[in-house]
Formats: sequence, C-alpha cells, structure tokens
Amino acid sequence: MRAWAVVETGEPLQAMDWPTPEPKGAEVLIEVTHCGVCHSDLHIWEGGYDLGSRGRLSLKDRGVVLPLAMGHEIAGRVAAMGPEAKGVSVGEAKVVFPWIGCGKCERCAAGEDNMCPNQARTLGIYRNGGYATHVLVPDAKYLVPVDDVNPAVAATYACSGITVYSAIRKLGSLPPERPVVLVGAGGLGLNAIQMLKAIGHRRIVSVDVSAEKLAAAREAGATETVLAEGDVTAAIVAACGGPALAVIDLVNGSATARFAFDALGKGGVLVQVGLFGGEMTVPLPIMAIRALTVQGSYVGSPADLRDVMALAKAGKLAPLPVSTAPMEQAGAVLERLRDGKVTGRVVLRAEAA
Repeated sequence: MRAWAVVETGEPLQAMDWPTPEPKGAEVLIEVTHCGVCHSDLHIWEGGYDLGSRGRLSLKDRGVVLPLAMGHEIAGRVAAMGPEAKGVSVGEAKVVFPWIGCGKCERCAAGEDNMCPNQARTLGIYRNGGYATHVLVPDAKYLVPVDDVNPAVAATYACSGITVYSAIRKLGSLPPERPVVLVGAGGLGLNAIQMLKAIGHRRIVSVDVSAEKLAAAREAGATETVLAEGDVTAAIVAACGGPALAVIDLVNGSATARFAFDALGKGGVLVQVGLFGGEMTVPLPIMAIRALTVQGSYVGSPADLRDVMALAKAGKLAPLPVSTAPMEQAGAVLERLRDGKVTGRVVLRAEAA
C-alpha cells in the first residue's frame, strides 16, 4: 500500500510504501476511494494544540506516533476480511466510523466510542488513516453502507457530519424559529446549516471573518449572516433580535469564545466544537445570574453516523459543497486549508475513484 504520511511535524507529507495489512479476526481491510481533509488534521500535522496560558498539548502528549497517515473522513470498498468478520462482503462501498475506542470499557460497550477514556484506536490519529490506498478497520460494526450517496460527500459525514449533528443535539429541543448561531462558515459551518435544515430548523445565523464564506453560508441556507469585525457580540444580538439562546462555536478560539459567550441570554447554551485553541475566562456571577451552559462536544458516536447517513439517504440532507483532489496532493490541500483558501470541503480521491 502507499500512504502520504506525516514524518516530521510541520514538514511536507512524504509518500511511503508500506506492507498492505492482512486483516485478522474481525478486521476489515478497506481500499480507500475518498478521504476528506479536515481542519483537525492541521493540528496533527503542526504538532499540537494551543492551550493558552496552560501551554501546548503536543502529539506526544496525546500518544500519537510518527510516521502517521492522517485522514479520518474515509469512504472506500471492502477489499478483504478476517475470518471472524461478519455482515460485509468484498466490493461493498462503506463509510468508515473512525473514532474507535478501546472496545473494552463501559463507554465503548454503550456505543460511545468517541467518549472512550482509554487509549483510543482512532483512525488517522492513533492508527493510520485514509491518506493512503488502504486502511485497516478493527470491526465491520464501524462500517456504514454508502448506498446511493455520493461517496465524496459521504466521507465527510464521518467527522464533519457527525460533529455538527452531535453538537446540535446538545442544544436540546428548539422551536424552529429560535435563532441558532453558528460561529464559522467553513466545512463544519456549511454542514451544520444543512443539518439544521434537515431537522426542520428555520432560523440560522452564520458568523465568520470571511465575506466569501458568508456568501456560501447564505447560499447554503443561513437566514442571517454576521461579518466578525468590530463589536461582534452586538452584531450577533442584533441578528438574533435579542440575546442568543443557542450558539455553536465551530472555531472555538479565544476571541470567538468570548463574543459567543457574551452574546448569550438567560438560559443560553454555548456548545464548543472547534480546536482553534486558546482559553476562555468566564465571569462566574454571570454564569449563575443568566443560568448559562457552556459545553464541549467531541465528534459523535457510531449511532450518530448511522443517523446522518439515514438523513442523507432519505434526501433530507443537502450535500456539502465538495471539491476533490488526487490523493497524492494531500500535502498541497493541507497548505491551502492552513492558509484559509478552502470553502466547503476538499476530499482526496484515489486514482480509480
């Protein structure tokens, strides 16, 4: 197999030839046809996360070992199976759930692999992922049929799709006309707009620093947009017609966290998703006086992926704007993403895809 791997943080990816894995037990070998390039890949490539005054969370701190083929938004075909693999056949097109836990703890047993407290087996982070011709999946239960969904779009649902779906669910039951504020109009933001529309929501406020991305958000279905300059908090409140009660921060940097928090009204909920980095200082009396909730949200569960794919198959989920690039251009795509030159999502494709 061939992989495009991080060998040294911050340095160009290198094409590497490795032995093609032979699946054992319940393992399934997937021939990768498509793999999304996610913003979180940048953090792995660059070596860590900004923790503000607490320093930096490095790859080593997280247990990541180089060289590593990144890529966790994976779609492909079943190439081979171990003798104990069940429910799949060679040639079937599948989306891969990548956030695989230890498989032994209480959270994994409950189908919450993404919340596993032990050493996880996440594809593209702790194990080689989809920037490669093949990826080894521990069990067929982590595979969801593609069916008639565009596989380039379906691949993005394994991270972008379930991330926004899980975050939206954390807002609780919302009247369709109550504004939901989405901070960030990149791939996650556009996917969140479509997800909210799919479940019948009608007021969506998109916030971003880029006028071009806000134009894409309006085209996707945002009812109001806010250019993040000047007094962003006031602009959000004005767009909502009053203090916000539901905000999802898909950027989650020091600046966005502050204006998102400040825009909240009584009983408001801020769900923090992005990994841009920094820290947040919260005035504690305000937390109590306004009865606010600030909650983190980390990707989603295997059940979330099945739900998102079901929405897509039912035609309720309009596809995210996706462009494709050959797999060998993975490094160049990462650089474009780092430089803010990507609108929507770029998905790497195999030569034969």
